[in-house]
Amino acid sequence: MNLKPLYSAVALSTLFAASASAAELEISLVNLTHGNHFTPVLVAAHDTDTQLFNAGDMASPALQKMAEGGDIADLDMAVADAGGVSIANLAGGLMAPGQKTTMMEFDTQTMTHLSVVAMVLPTNDAFIGLNSWMIPTTPGTYTVNINAYDAGTEANDEIINGGGMPGVPGIPAAPGGDGGSNATGVMDASGNDKVHVHPGVLGDTDAAGGMSDLDSRIHRWLNPVARLTVTVK
Repeated sequence: MNLKPLYSAVALSTLFAASASAAELEISLVNLTHGNHFTPVLVAAHDTDTQLFNAGDMASPALQKMAEGGDIADLDMAVADAGGVSIANLAGGLMAPGQKTTMMEFDTQTMTHLSVVAMVLPTNDAFIGLNSWMIPTTPGTYTVNINAYDAGTEANDEIINGGGMPGVPGIPAAPGGDGGSNATGVMDASGNDKVHVHPGVLGDTDAAGGMSDLDSRIHRWLNPVARLTVTVK
């Protein structure tokens, strides 16, 4: 549900003036997981009508492409088409567990909201997701914890098979080199095909078989999975 507060003309002019003075941001992101990587991270500044995803709705093709294979190009293009600005590939590649990356200067121009997405590896279609967070107009440092979401576009079978194209089952890879092989697959009994908070992975401890190619000692997580720090200058 999109709640759009009503402002008077005076309040609006004050808000826009404050937004203009708070356009320069410093962005820091930390991977909080024990053993999972993030694919290239998209940080987008946009208006109130633009959303990269919405929990409870079906994933867009662009979101599916990102959540299953880590490709942020279509989402980045959608932001640009809506008049927004973005940082594509914030960390310059994969973000390892515990890694922190910072962008010192991010000019959000007149955009009022911030969104962040990236695929979580190794998973079928999990992604970190911050959707339409209102950028504060008061200078200061703000911290936001980010959960992992399930795109709802693919069964969570936990099989690493090099998959990653939309509609192709399986997990592209375990970047840490700590995934298993020959899994029979986790039976995903969920019928939820909408974007929803990810339940986490099951994994097992059998690297040469078992039901999962994920290691339950390494790849399991509890939300939140990332922490965003925004400094409004």
